[in-house]
Parts: sequence; structure tokens; C-alpha cells
Amino acid sequence: MSTAILTGQPVPGSSIEGDLRSLGFDVRIAADTADAEALLAQVPGDQRAAVVDARFVGHVHALRLGLTDPRFPLAAVPGAVTAQPAGRQALTRAVARENSAGGGTAVAVDSLADRIVTALAADGTDVHRPELGSLVAEVPADPQARNEARQAVAAVDDEAVRLKSAVKARDGFFTTYCISPYSRYIARWCARRGLTPNQVTTASLITALIAAGCAATGTREGFVAAGILLIFSFVLDCTDGQLARYSLQYSTLGAWLDATFDRAKEYAYYAGLALGAARGGEDVWALALGAMVLQTCRHVVDFSFNEANHDATANTSPTAALSDKLDSVGWTVWVRRMIVLPIGERWAMIAVLTAVTTPRITFYALLIGCAFAATYTTAGRVLRSLTRKARRTDRAAQALADLADNGPLASLVAHATRARLGTPLLVALAGTIVLAVSLFSGATWAPVAGAVVYTITAGQALYRPLKGSLDWLVPPLFRAAEYGTVLVLAAQADVNGALPAAFGLVAAVAYHHYDTVYRIRGNAGAPPAWLVRAIGGHEGRTLLVTVLAAVLTASQFKVALTVLAVAVALVVLVESIRFWASSGAPAVHDEGEPA
Repeated sequence: MSTAILTGQPVPGSSIEGDLRSLGFDVRIAADTADAEALLAQVPGDQRAAVVDARFVGHVHALRLGLTDPRFPLAAVPGAVTAQPAGRQALTRAVARENSAGGGTAVAVDSLADRIVTALAADGTDVHRPELGSLVAEVPADPQARNEARQAVAAVDDEAVRLKSAVKARDGFFTTYCISPYSRYIARWCARRGLTPNQVTTASLITALIAAGCAATGTREGFVAAGILLIFSFVLDCTDGQLARYSLQYSTLGAWLDATFDRAKEYAYYAGLALGAARGGEDVWALALGAMVLQTCRHVVDFSFNEANHDATANTSPTAALSDKLDSVGWTVWVRRMIVLPIGERWAMIAVLTAVTTPRITFYALLIGCAFAATYTTAGRVLRSLTRKARRTDRAAQALADLADNGPLASLVAHATRARLGTPLLVALAGTIVLAVSLFSGATWAPVAGAVVYTITAGQALYRPLKGSLDWLVPPLFRAAEYGTVLVLAAQADVNGALPAAFGLVAAVAYHHYDTVYRIRGNAGAPPAWLVRAIGGHEGRTLLVTVLAAVLTASQFKVALTVLAVAVALVVLVESIRFWASSGAPAVHDEGEPA
């Protein structure tokens, strides 16, 4: 429930009362500032409250943007200000101050709402002011100005603006030109029928899982159906975000579902392709697992770099300046967005290749494309990091430490050893190299020894805050080391079922790592320490897998991987669902790089 306090008497012919009610507000009319303060005090503290000038003239969507967005405690447009429960105290103080200063005089002299916003700003309180573009929102001072404002409202189709703004501001070429031109209308259709973004997100997941099932049949008809359904799933995936922007239905849970389901859909489809290939006598599980490892590590590079730099100061990188110059040349923007193979281009490629080729060719193309994209983006970010002069914050260093996912063994090493081996990145790199060499040495117990060294270096790598220019590479190194260990040892086991079990284990662990990212992005903090301890941390799982490979037979190792995958999946899923279903984190919506 929301309440809007309309200050002053509505002008004859004004639609402001109806507009506010259409947005879900209960409208109450205040004669003066004292009356507005009294009415505001009557609004329950757990409700949204708004103060709106009765002379307001503007588009309904301007009011919607200013008064109903759930992401901001305080927001305003000219002539209107609103507060969610978290901002009610600041709003109440500002209204009381205006009442005291004005002595309760009539509010027709000027706009109380605008004076409140000025008072909030004077207190240093952050008030969100949405970008209105061509939308009109103003408080005319006289009849002539009112007529001009009404003409300006009539000249702009706010529904067209609303539809246009529903499309993500920054997206890939395929999404922008092949999906969004019509998916925005699907979003509007869903909004008018009361569907929520989370329902559309769930429908996209179900469609993708059906596509994976079709791919698993191993028939040409199944592959064609899988490709078509995968594209349709992506259309729905675009629609849910557009619906959220169209109807301002943002939530932390929704952002988490959208991002998590994207990974679940893609990796389930990989598994479906591998199962379909197996029906045709081909074993491509190693390729499927390799694609998942590469894609996940690539995402961790993105997340780590962004977390390390999103609040850094003094960005003086020449590389960033060059990128900004290239942005002025239109075609280079699209080329650079396409070559990083964002989700739209990637899914389109997978869908087409599934329909017309074989799973093996599809995975080869996917691995080559993702490897090139990962090399391009990582190299660019390394150059930016080396050429910029920036001071990274404690928050960024803590986020990188949380992304590192060090467990109890690494923590024990960090506290027990006094000798410091070197900078975090060099120590992590050395441990990863030792582990990689041991995996291919051919000696049974060499991977265990390599994992021990890796555990020691994991503890050493986080002995100080990760504030070095390239320390954001530490979490991706750890992801590559852990996932790569599982992949190599499962492949070396050379027993039917080992690679599918490894696929399941990496998928469960990757879910945990993605969940960590989304918690940090939503300002909800890292997963609880008990969860990290319970599943061992990256170094504990790596050491355990190497020990299991050394002491068990190939068949037993396959069973052990399966049991470990199920155990990790159950623990992380139960805790993740519990957290996100009950989280009080603020509503968010990701408008960053296409994943």
C-alpha cells in the first residue's frame, strides 16, 4: 500500500488524482504544510509515502519513474517526492522543517515537494532523480504555463518512451537488432496481464530445459527443436528484464533468479548436447565440461575486474581513454561487443550449430569463440590495470577476498606461517603452475603434492589486502585451478561416467561461486563463513579430489565425484534459496555488461 499527499487543491481538469490512483496510491489532500505534516504522520511507517503538488502537469510514466521505483529509499521528479520505509524518517524531518519555517502557510505559493527535496539535499541525503528525457514533469506557475505544459505532454507519447526505455541501455548486437524490437511488446503484453518478471524468468528456464531434453534425444529432429527452443528461451530471457524496466518491478530476488537461471540454462544445455552425442556413439563430455570451465572462468574475470575497479578513484588509464574514443566510431562499438561473444551471440551460435551440425562441432566452435573472447577481454583489462593510477578501496579488497573462496585449510596456513612468499598474484600463480604440472606428471601421488603446495599458496595469497594493480586475477586463477583439476583427473580416470560426474561437481561449485558474486552485487555480503567451511573452500575441494583420485580405483573415483557433487549441490542450493527467499537486501537490477 502507498499513500500520496496532494498539497493544495487540484486544478479543474487535472488528472493528477486519477494518475496517482492508477499507480497504486491512496490520495489524501492537504490544505497547507501543517496539514501535509499531519497527514504524513498518519501513514504507517512500513508504507511508501509521497508528497505531490496538486498543480503537477506531466506524463504518468514520469510519475511512475519518480514515485514507484523500489530501488531507491528517496526519489523525486519536479513537483513530487517519495520515500520508502527506509527514507521515511528523512522525509518526515524535511516536512517538519518546512512547516516550521513556513509557519504552516498555504502551499500554493510554491511547491512544497520541491522545497522538501531542497531540504533533503541540504542535509546531504541522497535523493534519486530519474532521467526523464522527453517526458514532461513540472509545476506550472500560471494558466499560460499550464497550457504550454499540457501541449508538451500531448506532443510526447509516454507509452512509446516507456517501451523504448524497457530495452537494456547496453546490449549485444544480436539482442539489440534481432530480439528487442519485438520482445519489448511481449513484455508489455505480460505487464497488462499481471505477469511478473520472475514468472517470465521461470518460463525461460523451463523452455531451456525442454530444449536440453530435445538435444539429449540425439536425433536431427531433436537437435532442430532444441535450437529453436533455445532461441525462444532467450527471447523470454530478454523479456523478463524488459518487463522489470517497463513496470519497475525490480527486486534482489529477481536479479538473482535472472542471472542464476542464465547459467543453469546454458550449462544444462551443454549436458543435453553431451547426452545427445552419446546416443550417437560420441563422447563429448570433456568438451562440454571444458566449455563450462572456460565460460565460468571468463565470467569470474569480469566480476573480479569490476569489483576491483567499480569504486576505484583516479582512473587515468590511456587504454580506457582509447576505448572511449573508439566509442565515438559507431561500428567499432558493435564489433567490440560482438567479439566478446555475449549471451545473445553465444546462444544464437549454439542454437544454429545445434540445428545444422553435430554436438562436437558446436562445442569446438564454442570453445574457440569463448577462448578468443576471454583472451581479448582479459588482455584489455590487464592493460587498463597496468596503465592506470588508482587507489583501490577496502571494500574492493574485501570483495576480491570473498570471491577467492579460501577455505579452512588456506586460513590455517595463513595464520600458521610467518614467512611471506611474495605478492598475492605471484604466489597464487606459482601455486597454480605447480598444481598444473603435477596433474600431467604421470605420477599417482604427484597431484596430491601439487594440491598441498596449492593450498599453502592459497593461504599465502591472501595474507594482505588484494589492492595490487593485478590482484583481481587471483580469484580467476583459483577458479581455473579447481575446475581444471576436476576436469583433468576425471579425463585421466578413463572410465564411463567419470566426466559426467565431474560436470555435475563443477556445476555445483560454479553455482556457489556465482551465488557469491550476486550477493556481493546486491550489497548483501558474502555467503556465511560456515557455508564456505562446510564445502571446504576451493583449496580443500581441490586437495580432496586429488586424494580421492590417488587412493580409489577409477570406478570408485567416479562414484566419489558423484557423491561430492550431490553433497555440495544440496548444501549450497538450500542455503542460497533460504537466503534469497528471505533476504532484506535492497532491490537491484543489473544494467552492466551483457553476460
